[in-house]
Order: sequence, then structure tokens, then C-alpha cells
Amino acid sequence: MKISSSPAALTDHKKSALIAFFQGSENLLPAGNAALKKQIDALVKNSAFKGQAGQTAVFPMDGNQLIVAGIGEAAHFHNGLLEQAAAAAVKTGKAAGCTSFAVPASIRLKGLNAADYHLLAGRGAAWGTYSFDTFKSDSKKAPAYSLTFCGEVKDRSGIKAAQAQEAALLTTADLANLPGNEAPPVKIADWARKMAKANGLSCRIMDKAALEKKGCGGILSVAQGSAQDARMIILKHEGTDPKARPVVLVGKTVTFDSGGISLKPGKGMGWMKYDKCGGMAVLTAMQMIARMNVKVPVIGILGAAENMPGSRATRPGDIITAYKGKTVEVLNTDAEGRLVLMDALGLGADRKPRAMVDLATLTGACIVALGSSASAILGNDQKLVDTLIQHGAAAGERLWQLPLYKEYSDDMKSDFADLSNICKSGTAGTATAAAFLQEFVPADIPWAHFDIAGTAWVEAPKPHQDPGATLFGARTLAQWIAELD
Repeated sequence: MKISSSPAALTDHKKSALIAFFQGSENLLPAGNAALKKQIDALVKNSAFKGQAGQTAVFPMDGNQLIVAGIGEAAHFHNGLLEQAAAAAVKTGKAAGCTSFAVPASIRLKGLNAADYHLLAGRGAAWGTYSFDTFKSDSKKAPAYSLTFCGEVKDRSGIKAAQAQEAALLTTADLANLPGNEAPPVKIADWARKMAKANGLSCRIMDKAALEKKGCGGILSVAQGSAQDARMIILKHEGTDPKARPVVLVGKTVTFDSGGISLKPGKGMGWMKYDKCGGMAVLTAMQMIARMNVKVPVIGILGAAENMPGSRATRPGDIITAYKGKTVEVLNTDAEGRLVLMDALGLGADRKPRAMVDLATLTGACIVALGSSASAILGNDQKLVDTLIQHGAAAGERLWQLPLYKEYSDDMKSDFADLSNICKSGTAGTATAAAFLQEFVPADIPWAHFDIAGTAWVEAPKPHQDPGATLFGARTLAQWIAELD
């Protein structure tokens, strides 16, 4: 989607659709649009539209289509609702045959500055154009879409960021939505290599031989039941200050998770093609970072493997050795993501980063705790956790902190190895999984873990998107890293 601005008034633009946002019954058009506001309010007054979150309606107006989009009541507002409203509006307009959209250059929304509004609305509008129809036999080439912010724009930084980020989101979404047979680890590695070349990133791929030589027993143990060999994908953005200590981003990229020998129930297993979404968020964030040319160096590490119950698969009770030498008793082969991440975190720690963040669809317990409304965040550095929560709120992605008590680490001890890959008590699944990961992060490296199990994809149509990957986490990481000194 082309995202631009124009000093002309909203009504002067002959676009196929005008978009107006409502917070409940309140029209958010800025001052200076009294006549237009009156006209829109009159159209809405006797309709079923009440400005609820995700609600949209279409009205004919002066030869254009008017699309009104709700962000819900003020008491329940968070930034994600504005991005979703923009996506829902464009998705509604797309269904009505609209390709060009106009929105006001500002809105009367308390606590939101102009640059953040432009980023959220622009990025959301672009997301609203997306549909995954790669395997539809009747799919057609998508038309060119455009969004114009109409009125005075003093600071174009938000519009520039939206343009950079939407391209990263839309290109990675196609990869994220591919099924396991179309996106094995080698294909993801090839995709990452091409993306890196196109965006000025360096890319190193570690194949099975390289992983064996390095002693990465975790990722290798996950992959050994599959016909698909694992890959460790390492991307780097040099930054404008290449001498600075880097930030490391790590993503779990299990291309399909059957559970291995500890086989998952058949119902719903098809959704396990989205067990790669931590890595997809890192791929998206690395593109965003490169396109925005952020100051700090950033390293992205994806541990890509397929978890299958083949004749060579890891068995419950097997003991494996992680990179750097810690031993792990595998009590459940469906707790495989942490085995991939322990090697990736070790490799990331070797880079002596200023901070390290990992993202993973790690535990069903996180879905029990938080559902799909927020992701869990845990870490060893409260300042880093607080910063990421704040940037997540600004980026429209909600994070909720869970604790990392010593008891959770104690619960991961094994009778036969240094650690077991599931806890003894069977409780606090999200926290004990994070406690396991913490064992592979040196104490002097600030580290945070996102459990995105409930937010990484949606299984039913939403007003703002079809079923599929959300790329949760990428927006937060880009927002945070862009503002690092």
C-alpha cells in the first residue's frame, strides 16, 4: 500500500473511500471539519453503527464511499484498537471494491500524538489489504492500494515508519501462513537469505553439519525424527553505529509441531504450522529495522526445525546436551520449543549483547492464563521488561508480566541431568518454561521472553483480519529498537 499525505482537506480528495474513526458515539474528526462532521453524524445517527471496537459501516456520500470505524469506548481503549479499526475499515472498503482511501491527518484522541496516530493508522490500513490466497485456484492479482492522510502534517516520521513496516508485515505474512509442507526449515532459510540481500542485512545459515560441529544438541534433537534437517538462521543489521553492542532477537521457528513421540491430539493439529511464529516475528522485525535503518546493530536468530515422531525421533527419557554443555532430560517431546531456544540463546549470548529478547509460541498454559488478549513477558531485568511493556502499549501489542521466582527454576531440575524440559509439579507452565530458558542466559545480559502462544495467530475471521498469522511482537520490537540510543 502506498501511504502518503496531502495538505488538501479531506473532502477535496476524490478517493474511493473516506474513513472516519469513532470512539463510541464520538466522531473523532479534528477541528476545522465542522460541516463534514455534521454530515457524517447525520448518516450515523439512525444506523446500527455504535462505534464499538472493530465495528464498521459504509455509507454513500458525495460520490464517494464513507467508511466509519469504531475503536470502542474510551474507558477500554488501547492503541491496538486504533490499528485494528484502520485495518477493519480498509478490509470493509476492499470488499466494497475500494482501492484508494483518505483519512484525516489528525484525530481528537486523548494521549495519542500525531506520529503514533500516523504509524498505527497507516500500518493498520495496510494490514487490512492483506489476504492469504496463495493456494486459491481462482485468486487474482491484488490491485494497488493507497492511503492518504489529508490535512497539515508537520512531522512525517510516523508515515515513513508505517510505509517501512507495512512492507515487512505483508511480505512475511505470506511465509508465516504457509503450511509445513511448503515451509520446511530449508525454505525458510532460503527466504531469509533473499530477504537479507534485498534489505542490506547479512545472513549466515548453519546446516546440520555446522550445528553438530557447534554442539547444538537441542535443535538437533527436535529435528532428528523428521526428514527435514534443522537450520539456524542468523541475520545482522549493522546499524549506523556498528561499534555499539548489539541487540539480539531470538525466534522459535518450529515449522510444524506434531508433538513428536509425545504426540498432540489430532484435533486442531493443523494449526501447528504456526509454531514458527516467534521466528516470523523476528524476520518481520529485522526487515522493519533494516528499512528504518536504526542506529543500533541488531542480530536476529531463528532456530528452524520440524518436530515429528519418526523412527529416529527423540524419546521421552533421552538426555541431550545443549550448546555450552548443559544436559537436559527430555521428559516430553512436545516441550520442544525450549530445546530449540536454548541453543539459539547460547549463540546469541556469544555476541555479548546489550540486551536479548526471545519470542516463542511456547506454552498452552499462557493461553489458559491470558487468552488471546495479551502475551506474557518474563525476564531477568525489570528495567528491560518495563521498557518492552511500554513500547508494546505504544505499538498496540499488550504484554503482561509474569514472575520468575527461584521455585520455578528449582522445579526444572532433573534427577538424571542438569535440567528436565518440563517441570516436576505440572504447574506454572509459562513461568517454569521461562525459568528453563533463563538457565541459558548469562546473568549479566538483560533478557526478556515473550510467550506469544495465544496471540500469534487467529483461527476465526476478525473484523481486522482473516484467519492466520498476526506477526505479534514485531511491532513492539521495531518500536523499542528504533528509539534506543
